[in-house]
Amino acid sequence: MATVLPVSEHDGRAGPLALVGGGAWQPGCDFDRDLLAASGGSEVVVLPTAAAYEQPAEATARARRYFAALGAEVIEVAALDRHGALDDGHAATVRGARFLYVASGSAMHLLSVLKRTPLLAAIVGAHEGGAVLAAAGTSAAVLCDAMVDPRGGGFGVGLGLVTELTLIPLYDQWSAEKSRRTIELAPAGLALAGIPERTALIREPDGHWRTSGAGDVQVFVDGHPADITALARPRLAH
Repeated sequence: MATVLPVSEHDGRAGPLALVGGGAWQPGCDFDRDLLAASGGSEVVVLPTAAAYEQPAEATARARRYFAALGAEVIEVAALDRHGALDDGHAATVRGARFLYVASGSAMHLLSVLKRTPLLAAIVGAHEGGAVLAAAGTSAAVLCDAMVDPRGGGFGVGLGLVTELTLIPLYDQWSAEKSRRTIELAPAGLALAGIPERTALIREPDGHWRTSGAGDVQVFVDGHPADITALARPRLAH
């Protein structure tokens, strides 16, 4: 069994945060190579939790094939339900990770599994300790305090790890009408980022945001297009 590198000394800043629009672990996701380099390791801890009812083993296998081509090994944390999220062994693996990747799948399942658990605390702790944290598709949206409902474009409550920002994952697949509705419904002052698949919105440890990948990220504030500089610096909840 592979060992997970311990968290090294850091300067008190959280590691890079990558919010991926979807289509993870495919050609065009060039940002993953940079994230792997930023982690300083050659291991990626993958959580297929959101894919619990959508062939989670295949999600992990896909990640293994993809990261193997980048010279990295994937370690699976198969916390597929609340029991798994309460498991001390899973939490320990996550706490020691240098690169965490949360697979896409069911937003509501991920929310219900992780909320108020040791596993969620471990994710936050690892990231605040300098580890890279990436989440794809609906799972990226769940990290935010306001979560876009993919069914109707309205808003629900997410995990609240990332504040003052909400996402539309797979933005390239949304209709103009649903996009318009979501932009209009967004609370005042809340930044809304539409992220296409194979595209990432990345927050660097110094707090600045950048985009990378195959598509273009669209940002809206108060119903109007905005520059990426309009994004507030989010914090990770304890």
